[in-house]
Amino acid sequence: MSKYKVGIVGAGTMGSGVAQKLAQEGFEVVMVDMKEEFVEKGINNIKETLDEGIERGIFSREQVDEIMSRVKSSTRYEDVADADLVIEAVFEDMKVKSEVFEKLDKACGPNTIIATNTSSLSVAELAACTNRPEKVLGLHYFYHPAKNRMLEIVPHNGTSLETVEKVQQIANLHGKSSITVKDAPGFAVNRFFIPWYITAMRIVEEGIANIPTVDEASKRAFGVPMGVFELQNVSGIQIGLHAARTLAKERGTFYEPPEILRRHVEDLNQNFDLGGEVDESKMDIVKDKMFAAVFGVAATMVDEGVTTKEDADRGAKIALRWRKGPFELMNEVGIEKAYQLVKELSQERSDFEIPELLKKQYEKGEPFEFELVEMEVKGDIAYIVVNRPEAMNALNPVVVDQLEKKYKEAENNSAVKGIVLRGAGKAFIAGADIKFFVDNIENNTVDQTMEFTWKAHDLLNSLENSSKMTIALLDGLSLGGGSEVALACQAIVATRHGSFGFPEAGIGIYPGMAGMIRLARHVGPELAKYYVMTGENISAQEAYDLGIVTRLVEPTEVDSAIREIVDGGKFDKYAPRSIPAAFQEKKKAAEGENAERLVKQEAPQGVDQDFAEKVKKMVSKKSQLALKDIHELIDQQQDLSIKEAIKIEMSRQEEMFARKDAYEGLTSQLEGRKPTFKGE
Repeated sequence: MSKYKVGIVGAGTMGSGVAQKLAQEGFEVVMVDMKEEFVEKGINNIKETLDEGIERGIFSREQVDEIMSRVKSSTRYEDVADADLVIEAVFEDMKVKSEVFEKLDKACGPNTIIATNTSSLSVAELAACTNRPEKVLGLHYFYHPAKNRMLEIVPHNGTSLETVEKVQQIANLHGKSSITVKDAPGFAVNRFFIPWYITAMRIVEEGIANIPTVDEASKRAFGVPMGVFELQNVSGIQIGLHAARTLAKERGTFYEPPEILRRHVEDLNQNFDLGGEVDESKMDIVKDKMFAAVFGVAATMVDEGVTTKEDADRGAKIALRWRKGPFELMNEVGIEKAYQLVKELSQERSDFEIPELLKKQYEKGEPFEFELVEMEVKGDIAYIVVNRPEAMNALNPVVVDQLEKKYKEAENNSAVKGIVLRGAGKAFIAGADIKFFVDNIENNTVDQTMEFTWKAHDLLNSLENSSKMTIALLDGLSLGGGSEVALACQAIVATRHGSFGFPEAGIGIYPGMAGMIRLARHVGPELAKYYVMTGENISAQEAYDLGIVTRLVEPTEVDSAIREIVDGGKFDKYAPRSIPAAFQEKKKAAEGENAERLVKQEAPQGVDQDFAEKVKKMVSKKSQLALKDIHELIDQQQDLSIKEAIKIEMSRQEEMFARKDAYEGLTSQLEGRKPTFKGE
């Protein structure tokens, strides 16, 4: 990341927040504002937020000092002249922003990309203020940009593909889950968020329900921690009024802010009073009216090509923290009811039409389907992306089915020589969807879990034995099933963000997709036992040192590394190798009788005392039954082919999921608590 320099123009809350996040992730940042006092205030904002992180145990003082060393302040545009990217984050006014863009265009080098953090203004209009429209786009960050993972990337019609791809890479590098949306009023998230809150206000204004009832209904319907009025108070009702007026100006009267909002901002200059009693009898009508607005707008937005169903849902869940996105909610309430609610809204509001997408889905009488796995073929390389960042790309039957479909499509394409698997956002694949396992245990349908696992094995075996080069791009964490997917590929390209982990023993189960045998083929049974029994993560550097990772590269070198591997042809990924000295103690901690000691949750012998106690502490948090399974299975699998080893592994899964330890461990994950294992 040190190869990238980013400038931020505007040191307010958003600008300083973006600067903070970039610096946290290793970027060199220059924050610019008109006056030194403004920049100093922005620097202090960053320091205060990071100091809060120290108090909460997120950062150490040394880490904060290092982060701050990467943030430079300036009042001169010339100091960002050599930046790869400059992000404008000044007041939401077209005239002010246009002036900034004109100055940046003159000050910056010809290769600098200029982006606006606008939430509502035309990107194309700002691009027209420069002589580099192909290098201009929108980057809409959400509050607080150092914490909220969502980022809308907004190219206008003249933005080059090269610019979009570079910015997408930068987004990935600072931990953002990005969606690319059309340059249209409100972009994607605000397009349905603004009607969400103005509908709530109209409900109160029309006397249908009071503020506490609407707040409670919004919390129940959308699964948010704060009701709509409380959220407006916290985020700023002035901002809410400005955003609604801007959208109404572009999109029409349906988006006009209600009088109650204008009055509280301009006449009363005060927040909404949240006091009063919740009226349960009004709950359903409030929910339905808010659903109608969101459903109608979201579907209209997809009709217009602003975004996709999947990205609209991601935006809602990641940016707004809704429990489900608009289209998932339509499936939940039922397509017929969703259609009827929007139809009623269109009858009430002459300025609102029923979107074609919803009409067609209603006529089908089926729920929406979602594409969670995407594929793009670039030259002779197919890139398959698991795009479920709000769930850390966790595997479930739908994801595995779609992965298999995309893989077969790439496999059958004679022009494709290499197939690359990666995850969207900050994870590669963070294991399997635990709720799927729990539901099957509770519904006595463990056979569905077995069917899912066998299907995953078929896919992973295909990846390992494909006639084409299959490559896992590990630029985020992988856990459990995700690590097993990566290990099945013929090569692994990793950045420093990548990691492997096998947390299964801590949730009462063992890895079920041949990760144990494949790991043992790389590093030997002792180290495989150590990492799977302790659950200790393997960093990208450690995996490279052990020969698991084929190439460890800087993020900017990923494409060239993939190209070289594809051109280089097949090789034996399990070729014999010596274990580096740095790993010998870990190997010793799980060999021979020490492996038995780990099963009993005892400290290993013949190793450093402090290390032995650390290992004991790690295994003490695991299920003893799972530890026993891992120890025995790795031993049993050693002299078998991978296909034979899988049969042994699968023969014990049904028994494993029938245990109380498995149910306790899995449910503890869903409930966010520590499990209590009883060896049952």
